[in-house]
Amino acid sequence: MDNSQPTSSSQPGSVAERQQQLAEQDKVIAQRLVRIKHELAVISGKGGVGKTTLATAIANMLAAQGLAVGLLDTDITGPNVPLMMGLEGQRPEMDGESLMPVESASGVKVMSMGMLTEDRDTPVLWRGPLRGMAVRQLVADVDWGELDYLIIDLPPGTGDEALTVAQSLPGIDGVIVVTTPQEASLEDCRKAINFARRLKLTVIGVVENMSGMVCPHCGREVEVFGSGGGEAMAEQMDVPFLGRVPLAPALVEATDRGEPLSPEIVPAAVWEALAAIVAKLPQ
Repeated sequence: MDNSQPTSSSQPGSVAERQQQLAEQDKVIAQRLVRIKHELAVISGKGGVGKTTLATAIANMLAAQGLAVGLLDTDITGPNVPLMMGLEGQRPEMDGESLMPVESASGVKVMSMGMLTEDRDTPVLWRGPLRGMAVRQLVADVDWGELDYLIIDLPPGTGDEALTVAQSLPGIDGVIVVTTPQEASLEDCRKAINFARRLKLTVIGVVENMSGMVCPHCGREVEVFGSGGGEAMAEQMDVPFLGRVPLAPALVEATDRGEPLSPEIVPAAVWEALAAIVAKLPQ
């Protein structure tokens, strides 16, 4: 390395210029968000608990009520929202300096890093600070228009993307915390709740996902991963409990196809559980 060459951090004015860029970006973000009534983040302490499945289901069910809904996928390195919303291969268009979200068949406006990479198998090899900057840019550059709800699907854990969303969206209504009944998930879920509290975010409630499984043959519920752990943890942490959602093969198949859920597709127990959760969201 040639120490005679100045680095970007040592160049005069570079810090001030970056601060000015961030301040200007904050103004743009504020202008975007003033047109959105409710911003809800979906978070989990651990991956593989069905967080994105829940986020997409909530977005589709709200849109089915005639509401204007956006869905922002902030998982930079593992975006699955395009798949679950039936938008794989779709790319956003530019309108002036703004990115326009892609609208799903259910009417949800969607933006994801998965729509900006070359193909679905291209990895994003970015360190934490770059991922945080990318999230800010997605929030600032996307023209959502007038929305009743913006659902924000956060990546697992409490890293840069979650911190960036919390700090960039000061008016966020709160977070929905998703867990499965096992202690391995509950342990990380407690950390997610404490993360929200540290950042003064409202915990809208806990969802216990994969709480039992609906047998596709007889329709009875079988406790594959147990049940009740999420509800007990919510009581222990003194946060609302939104409900339990059982696992069902039809639910998995529908999300893999990118098909919005409906009473004709998933078992009644799944549909009723999801509908009850949506009914408890901020109005």
